[in-house]
Amino acid sequence: MRNITHIVVHCTGAAQSQTIDSIKNFWKNVNKWRNVGYHKIIEANGTVSELAKPSEITNGVAGHNSKSYHICYIGGKDGKDNRTEFQKATLLLELKKAKKMFPNAIILGHRDLSPDLNNDGIIQSNEWTKLCPSFDAKKEYKDV
Repeated sequence: MRNITHIVVHCTGAAQSQTIDSIKNFWKNVNKWRNVGYHKIIEANGTVSELAKPSEITNGVAGHNSKSYHICYIGGKDGKDNRTEFQKATLLLELKKAKKMFPNAIILGHRDLSPDLNNDGIIQSNEWTKLCPSFDAKKEYKDV
């Protein structure tokens, strides 16, 4: 098993009607990726799909993928936290499962892995390269 240091929460940044097939098509045909972006993805109704095994490296956050496990919810359009209650419940369950697999890993959002441009040790909102996951995952899941 890989040495996982981060469990990263993502959003697709699109409407909750987006399909997993359209997301995979985008990765393959637009981004030209050979691997998927996330290990798991959660639809608006709470259905979770595994896109990659935990042992596989995905394309979730450039520069961090070899030591990260990625979970995404479909939504977050325009930087809005529009998770459904089903997605919130499923995301919490999936994060608890991931934390059992990787007990020393830190749970955080994609935006929390942005570069610290002013070198103060804190990633401020003006330093975020993305809004993803459209809420403060680090704070929300600090006790998981």
